[in-house]
Amino acid sequence: MTTKRRPLPTANRETGLDVLKGLIQDRSLLTALVLTRKGVGNAFKITLPRFSPAVFAGPDTNRQILVNEREKFKWRSEKDPVTKLLRHGILVTDGEEHDKLRAVLNPALQRKYVIPYITKFWQCTDQIISTWQDGKVYDMLIESRRIALLILFDALFHVDFTPQIDRLWDPILDILKYISPGAWIFWPDMPRPKYRKAIHELDNYFYKIIKSRREKVKSTSELGEGEDLLTKLVQTPGMSDNLIRDQLMTLFIAGHDTSTAMLAWALYLIGNHAHVIAKASIEANQVLGNTNQPPSVDQINNLTYLDKVIKETLRLYPPIHVGNRIAIEDMGIQGYDVQQGTRVMCSIYLTHHDEEIWSNPDQFDPERFDRLSGEKVPPLSYIPFGGGPRNCIGAAFSQIEGKIVLARILQTFQLQIVQDSKVHPYMGATLEPRPGVMMRVWRRRIKNANQVA
Repeated sequence: MTTKRRPLPTANRETGLDVLKGLIQDRSLLTALVLTRKGVGNAFKITLPRFSPAVFAGPDTNRQILVNEREKFKWRSEKDPVTKLLRHGILVTDGEEHDKLRAVLNPALQRKYVIPYITKFWQCTDQIISTWQDGKVYDMLIESRRIALLILFDALFHVDFTPQIDRLWDPILDILKYISPGAWIFWPDMPRPKYRKAIHELDNYFYKIIKSRREKVKSTSELGEGEDLLTKLVQTPGMSDNLIRDQLMTLFIAGHDTSTAMLAWALYLIGNHAHVIAKASIEANQVLGNTNQPPSVDQINNLTYLDKVIKETLRLYPPIHVGNRIAIEDMGIQGYDVQQGTRVMCSIYLTHHDEEIWSNPDQFDPERFDRLSGEKVPPLSYIPFGGGPRNCIGAAFSQIEGKIVLARILQTFQLQIVQDSKVHPYMGATLEPRPGVMMRVWRRRIKNANQVA
């Protein structure tokens, strides 16, 4: 007996008008998702010209889409800009092709291999914050991106990106805009020639460092096997320059931009909660001490409050706030009819803000992670790095990086939010704070382990 499937609900006239107003005011698809969920529930269909995805939120649909029936979906959508940019990068491949790439990339990003990067995380952070001047205001969205770029290239590729950061800054932002939601959603075949130059500049740089590393591998007999991820890719049989470029571009986009968003949001949130920034600063001073030396693994593990700050930041503002899939067959999701070829959006943001799962879901409350066992939050309710076999391979890298960067900043500087306009989540390549996170900085004078000034 076949179970009859229901059609997905759509916004009624009243909700639809609210969504339209929100889109006009905020120019953000995130507004449409939030308002539609409020009026319809955790499963609905968006009905916009040439754009009608099925949207789902909640742990049950997360389990079905990400785990139990993941083989009924594909990630690759040929018309999406992210596919055109990444080509055959691990993020936009399926099946055997994805599995082979994951087998190459995943080991180098596991926690035990990330630990040796601690010193690089620390040094790259110091390189940027050493230029900060007392009493001056900095945009932490920009500063976070500068730190994240240096870390990614140094740790994963053993390349000093410092000489390129200013030259390639605008092309980087142009590429991120290229893959951000925009008019292409409604007109997938629209010409977008303005971005060709930016992509060409980044491609030239990646091919240059690939060529340089190949030459080094050939000429250096002492070079260890896979001493960094770029070297490992170059040494892997069958990895052409084009395929290596695709993985570098993927790691570059997915790696630095997600870290940028997480760091910027964390600084914004603690800056707006005096008790949180005080507690996190005291912990950083107690654990790290009055030293300029990179922390040990034990010290990183002892940054327990900062760990909760990061987790709560990722709950409120997950950088990748929605997972996009394409249904490869007619199917039912939680009793709703989904036809082959439908874009299915698994909303991490809506799941993380579900009042039935989280108490006061819109409130920044790091201590909630001390209470999770008591609240009995269902599995797959918290998925900032996705879930299932295709979860983010950079999760360990990102979390260790975040703790070190934030701890070093809080150990070294006193921060004060300076906002002239309301910060709102902007749906770019990641979910980032716009128009920016303006903070005034003062170098700290360490008094003792329980007090910072």
